[in-house]
Amino acid sequence: MRIYTRSGDKGETSLVYGERVPKNDSRVEAYGTCDELNAIVGVAISHIQQMNDWNGKKEMIQSLRKVQTILFHVGSELATPLGKEVSWKLKDKHTEELEKRIDAWDKQLPALTQFILPSGHIASTTLHHARTVVRRAERLVVSLQKEKKVHSDKVLIYLNRLSDFLFVAARLVNQQAGADEALLEADM
Repeated sequence: MRIYTRSGDKGETSLVYGERVPKNDSRVEAYGTCDELNAIVGVAISHIQQMNDWNGKKEMIQSLRKVQTILFHVGSELATPLGKEVSWKLKDKHTEELEKRIDAWDKQLPALTQFILPSGHIASTTLHHARTVVRRAERLVVSLQKEKKVHSDKVLIYLNRLSDFLFVAARLVNQQAGADEALLEADM
């Protein structure tokens, strides 16, 4: 199998089941943003792997790898036209797993009393970057929902929880790296 197919040379791509759409179709924008997000999470993992050992490092990496896998389920939901069977369905348990991890990690962190800026260890700032891309994906999915092009509300719910997960993960990485979180100073 060749890497290049030449089938997209005229600005179209295929959805699941072969339907051809322009590469700037709202579905392609949404699942393409999830693909971008997946790559950024991969960069964060690379930075975390370079960190000194800490008890939760392996668990953090495993959790982020799971996110990367589930993002393919999200992409499958978004790339499958309505009326067709989604092969890799998003499940409630995927969101529940994020919630459990958020709760466990958040207990290890000091309470926030003001806004923080993306800062600190490069792995942390990369996770914050990923969080902002999730928010863009959410906005694109909301637009798709208005167009009645989304199979399930689970996609939006998962992405919403994923941004919270990445926020808490970024804070935990900073804590474990001994990096300070920059606080928002409103009156500069």
